[in-house]
Amino acid sequence: MIGIVDYGMGNLFSVSKAIERLRADFFISSEKKDLLGADALILPGVGSFRDAMERLQVNTIKEFAASGKPLLGICLGMQLLFENSDENGLTEGLGLLPGSVRRFSGRTPEGKSYKVPHMGWNRLEFVKSSPMLKNLDEDYVYFVHSYFVNAENSDVLLAKADYHEQVSAVVGRDNIFGMQFHPEKSSRLGMALLNNFLQIVEERKAVR
Repeated sequence: MIGIVDYGMGNLFSVSKAIERLRADFFISSEKKDLLGADALILPGVGSFRDAMERLQVNTIKEFAASGKPLLGICLGMQLLFENSDENGLTEGLGLLPGSVRRFSGRTPEGKSYKVPHMGWNRLEFVKSSPMLKNLDEDYVYFVHSYFVNAENSDVLLAKADYHEQVSAVVGRDNIFGMQFHPEKSSRLGMALLNNFLQIVEERKAVR
């Protein structure tokens, strides 16, 4: 059973519909007992990092992550997995993955301006092998974000995209995974990525 974390800032409907299309059992909850009892959690998110950390049941998410069961952060939910963000002042994150979140500068090293937020379709480039990327081809996914994690030279970086900066698009280590884009809005590749996450969940259930 997949638990989708409800903390008042997630794109719950679109994420839940995607999981439903993949024929997986799921529930949406903010209750600690429900969330800790799930086989895996999806942490969605839309909005401000600081607001999200104030609303999120931080200890519950950390306890779940420590259990070894799979956890997937989507968009803002991915950013929350990292150590901190400078959005609206430096704010501590969950610290489950190493790295910081910062805003696109809006200006290239050559001094040319570019649009922020990064919005629209952009191509993934796979960096290292992972069960999350199993049997997939590089393709386009849908981004909407003004802040990003630069995990360059980090062992957590699985796939990246280029938007005048290196954008950490898919991250993962042990049981913790994240996608900066919206897989539920990313057509074939997005659904395939979510399906791979569900396969990871099933494989880990089998060995528990």
